[in-house]
Amino acid sequence: MRPAALGRFLLMAGGLALGGLLLRLLGAAPGTEWVDLYIRDQGALGESLFVLIGAAALAAGLPRQAVAFLGGYAFGTVVGVGLALAAQVLGCAIAFFWAGAVGRGWAERRLDGRFGPQLRPIVALLRENPFGATLALRLFPVGNNLALNLLAGMSGIPAGAFLAASLLGYVPQTVVFALLGKGVRVDGLWQLAMSGVLLAASIGLGVWLMRRHRAGRAVGDQASFKGP
Repeated sequence: MRPAALGRFLLMAGGLALGGLLLRLLGAAPGTEWVDLYIRDQGALGESLFVLIGAAALAAGLPRQAVAFLGGYAFGTVVGVGLALAAQVLGCAIAFFWAGAVGRGWAERRLDGRFGPQLRPIVALLRENPFGATLALRLFPVGNNLALNLLAGMSGIPAGAFLAASLLGYVPQTVVFALLGKGVRVDGLWQLAMSGVLLAASIGLGVWLMRRHRAGRAVGDQASFKGP
């Protein structure tokens, strides 16, 4: 890695750690008050509520990083990662099957219309290699989680391959943001620093994949597909 790129990654890691400390000091971490009231220290009921509500929110468009952060905040890193992944995959499945049930005809019309140039390359890659293309897209540092869920569902690709690849692709950033959530709750400087280092590594992997994988080039060419 070039010195300039390494410097940017280290600066990003430090910024994430500092941001976590500021959230803790200001008491402004989003969603934590609700988690403190209804989720933390509630045993199996709290865990079940977290997964179900998190899945519903993700299916409606909540960023998956927010669920990972709250999972780490509520349950710690290990359990928080597991529950956040469960919520993420369930939310992914809800959006995927809903889109497949009601949106396939709409998608075909859009592929033949003015949105075709933006959507057709990604749909073609998903249909050609559902597992590999989905995994690569999940690991990229850009892309809209809900948009990919809906597009995949409307594309008619196998659900098993899509959900399995999504699960694997979710892991790096889920670990990062669960560590951040845990560090914010317990003033854990090492968790905050580690989350920053892992985030930098995750972004580096995503950029590397984007430059080398056809799915990455397709996403990079379609500004309308980019998002949180």
